[in-house]
Amino acid sequence: MSAMKPDLGWYPPQFPEQGRWLVRLIFVAVAILLTGCDRPAKAESVSGGSGTIEAINHTHWAINHFSVDGQSGLDIIGPWQGGGGGCCYGVPATWTPGMTVKVDWETGVGYSMDFPGYEHWDKYLEWKKKIKAQNREHSQIVPVPDYTGQKTCGIKVHFLPCDQIKVTTSCYDYGNPNYPIKDPIRMEEPKVCPQ
Repeated sequence: MSAMKPDLGWYPPQFPEQGRWLVRLIFVAVAILLTGCDRPAKAESVSGGSGTIEAINHTHWAINHFSVDGQSGLDIIGPWQGGGGGCCYGVPATWTPGMTVKVDWETGVGYSMDFPGYEHWDKYLEWKKKIKAQNREHSQIVPVPDYTGQKTCGIKVHFLPCDQIKVTTSCYDYGNPNYPIKDPIRMEEPKVCPQ
């Protein structure tokens, strides 16, 4: 057993040469992520700031994934729930008439009550095939409401029955009296959707 000499100082451990690039990469990635959602609005306007991509699902279907203008909303959102949280989405500082966003999403079964378990692999594979067969891909160009003179906080997507979509850039939360979209969270799909 060797004794530590009192004149030796403590030095942090050194990473092996082959691991240093990974440490640097992680550091750079974290720095970029931390600065990505910090885009300030222009001084002359309260609009144009950055925020998250969130969603409210008003349907009995699950939203398996969604994106706005190609940026992922991250979460799977169950029936009649909210979610998302993809960073970062910022609208232009100035709203212009005719402004739109493209929303892509996949709907699927929002329950698993008939899940057979993994004990009988054949039954599981049959169930999985049945569930996957109900998935549907959707894409829609949606108008962005006028946000002139308002503070913006990313974008919130509302998935409505009949594959309809509404979006808002409001900083208020869904359910707040000042929130612009008033549709109830639990909406039933009509027997026939309007064309």
